[in-house]
Amino acid sequence: MEKLKVKKSYNLLTGIIALVVIVAAVAVTGYFVSKPEPPVIQGQAEATEYRVSGKVPGRIERFFVNEGDFVHKGDTLVEIDSPEVRAKLAQAQAVRSAARAQKDKALKGARQEQIAAAYELWQKAAAGEEVMRKSFERTRRLYEQQVVTVQKFDEVEAQYKAAKATCAAAKSQYDMAVNGARKEDKETAVALVDQASAALAEVESYLGELYLTAPSDGVVSARFPKAGELVGQGSPVMAVTDLGDMWFTFSIREDMLHGLKTGDEMTVRIPALGDSLYRTKVTYISVLESYATWRATLDTGSYDARTFEVRTVPQERIDGLLPGMTAVAAGNMKPSWR
Repeated sequence: MEKLKVKKSYNLLTGIIALVVIVAAVAVTGYFVSKPEPPVIQGQAEATEYRVSGKVPGRIERFFVNEGDFVHKGDTLVEIDSPEVRAKLAQAQAVRSAARAQKDKALKGARQEQIAAAYELWQKAAAGEEVMRKSFERTRRLYEQQVVTVQKFDEVEAQYKAAKATCAAAKSQYDMAVNGARKEDKETAVALVDQASAALAEVESYLGELYLTAPSDGVVSARFPKAGELVGQGSPVMAVTDLGDMWFTFSIREDMLHGLKTGDEMTVRIPALGDSLYRTKVTYISVLESYATWRATLDTGSYDARTFEVRTVPQERIDGLLPGMTAVAAGNMKPSWR
């Protein structure tokens, strides 16, 4: 009888211990199962992208590179054909040639043949003046002797004055031919040449815009038009991505920032490159627009959690990193930035 009681007590104790173990196991399991998963702070890699465009409209003549090609700064990427620019160049060259001819004429003066012709006209006018002077002297003496009428005297006097004026005008033409153009005319001719040269230089500068070059080392990430298509002034033709200037962009709720500030270090993992961790430095923190709010008041029960854009720059070059690759920040709900 005594043995039966001991056995019953032992079974009861074993059952209680088993129940306690089961309850503890269920509690521990429930704790780990109900524990919320820490949020993942995810971003992506970005790089500086240059849009290559021209100043003059035209037609794509040919491409020198393809998408995915690596180019160096200054490499020729595309040739644009613009008949309008070439026509303006010919016009500007003709205008400058005409301006130079006018300048040479103004500075050198008249030709020797023109000077000789002006001299002959002057001598002819001087001879005519001398004849009329003698005729006037005779007529005046006769008038004083009352041999000729007043009308006749007036006619001869008028003819003499006209001959003097004609001679003076011929002399001025001769002097002008000898001395050349006036100072003002010479300065105007020089200014016209300068103006034409400046216009020609402007058109010649457009010729350089017919060959578009790479603004930086990088990879040709896009080609927009096709060969033979027309492009307008300022229209992008290519995109060159500078893989040497890359950074990561994260969108982080303000309740997950936990004192993060510019200059702090953030460790990131890039799934596409394996499990390696990379050190980056925070260079930019700014709140996003209101439409980018991630958590509403009804979800938190207290306030609207705004979202901030955070940019970080790798501390050293990351081989194989490409724009668009996913980056995951080390640390979870309370990330350890440093």
